[in-house]
Amino acid sequence: MKQILIDIAKAIVDKPDEVAVTEKVSGSTVLLELSVAKSDMGKVIGRGGKIAKSIRTVMKAAAVRENKRVIVEIV
Repeated sequence: MKQILIDIAKAIVDKPDEVAVTEKVSGSTVLLELSVAKSDMGKVIGRGGKIAKSIRTVMKAAAVRENKRVIVEIV
């Protein structure tokens, strides 16, 4: 799941080299912390948080396939 989030973020931002994802697993819950360059933060969040919400929706769909729960935080 970590790689899926990295691929999505790299496709959105202008500086794909600065995309980093930290994964923390606790039982069936996976916490993914996405960090990007400050100049790309707006692109990842989107107007009104629409892009961030879409990213979370895609990640939840991927987690369901693996019987896990995923939380995506943008830091």
